[in-house]
Amino acid sequence: MSHTWSAKDHKNTSQPATGGQAQKRPRNDVGNKATVVLGAQWGDEGKGKVVDLLATEADVVCRCQGGNNAGHTVVVDGKEYDFHLLPSGIINTKSISLIGNGVVIHLPGLFEEGDKNDKKGLKGWDKRLIVSDRAHIVFDFHQVVDGLQETERQAQDGKNIGTTKKGIGPAYSSKASRTGLRVCDLLGDFKDFSTRFKNLVHQYQSMYPALTVDVEDQLKKLKEYAERLRPMVRDGVYYMYEALHGAPKKILVEGANAALLDIDFGTYPFVTSSNCTVGGVCTGLGIPPLNIGDVYGVAKAYTTRVGIGAFPTEQLNAVGELLQTRGHEVGVTTGRKRRCGWLDLVIVRYAHMINGFTAIALTKLDILDVLDEIKVGVAYKLNGKRIPHFPANMDVLHKVEVEYETFPGWKTDTSAARKWNDLPAKAQNYIRFIENHIGVPIKWVGVGKSRECMIQMF
Repeated sequence: MSHTWSAKDHKNTSQPATGGQAQKRPRNDVGNKATVVLGAQWGDEGKGKVVDLLATEADVVCRCQGGNNAGHTVVVDGKEYDFHLLPSGIINTKSISLIGNGVVIHLPGLFEEGDKNDKKGLKGWDKRLIVSDRAHIVFDFHQVVDGLQETERQAQDGKNIGTTKKGIGPAYSSKASRTGLRVCDLLGDFKDFSTRFKNLVHQYQSMYPALTVDVEDQLKKLKEYAERLRPMVRDGVYYMYEALHGAPKKILVEGANAALLDIDFGTYPFVTSSNCTVGGVCTGLGIPPLNIGDVYGVAKAYTTRVGIGAFPTEQLNAVGELLQTRGHEVGVTTGRKRRCGWLDLVIVRYAHMINGFTAIALTKLDILDVLDEIKVGVAYKLNGKRIPHFPANMDVLHKVEVEYETFPGWKTDTSAARKWNDLPAKAQNYIRFIENHIGVPIKWVGVGKSRECMIQMF
């Protein structure tokens, strides 16, 4: 007989159980929520600035995916810090920075980055950093393999993917093929770790005969790194659970890379090797979707991308050059010039479909100050017909024709603007159009490099 549940069926749940003990129902306590900052284009949108803004009040700042292929520049009190593995929140001496299990960690890179920023005045960073014991390790040979794979692609197909050669793809490949080594392995039985390390090296050498690795020298260095790392390592899942369900805390998650570089949703194969959309936050930190709060998307007022791959609104002309030079569009990690083009709202809307942004930070508006007219890509056409979706197939994406809206330039310096009313009317119209087209409110507008240059709208 079927039975429909009703409230009266629930009355007697606190009746004494066997032995006279009253049963306690577990509390359904959602706990604290994490605020998430994600890139809405191909990366390099200025996520570091937004994170830095929010990190000033955060108790915990987390990285959930990627590795030192990410590059975030943060300017505080005239000092410029470059972060690759360290969460940007490391600047805040009152907060804890966490590198989650979804991140792949190159230990020499981590300590080099810490020491370099220490010289700039970032003191005590290692006391504020927690590293998940489940995070996978990027070895030096992974980086060599990354370069060998790119050379191979170039020779076979006449083009490469344009990776940062930081070993990220090979490290995630080791993880997926279940031969990778994690932080907990390094800090465990070193003899067992050494055996597994040698096996992993051998596996790669059988695939890449040109690969030479001084195994003993590597193991010696890794043993030293292990001792330096040990005080920072915790069970990341338990740490996050306690942070979410303990006293009220402000938790911030800093995405690396961006939606269009996501392994599943990006412009594959010209993507990174992790999920840099909102799902990567849950899997990369071990937290439930219930604990995701606001999701802020970061987009430039124009579009850039590093490396090769389709780029529908790219401007291979004077406009592209102007954006590149005025915007100092050079990769923080690679030093490569970024390709530049008009703002593409098709990709920003697509990023919103996946991430469900609650608000947008629009950065680098000031770069457009000198333009006579500004275009915005609003739709893609294929064979003369508008397509409602973002194409998965890169051959199709190369063929789309972009439909543009054109706006008059405001021809005014906006870099001194600190509130909405300081912006010229034409710039305000441009911002409102973007907001209405995406259907997401714009919470911040960036008009310069420093923290003070982020105009908060609400």
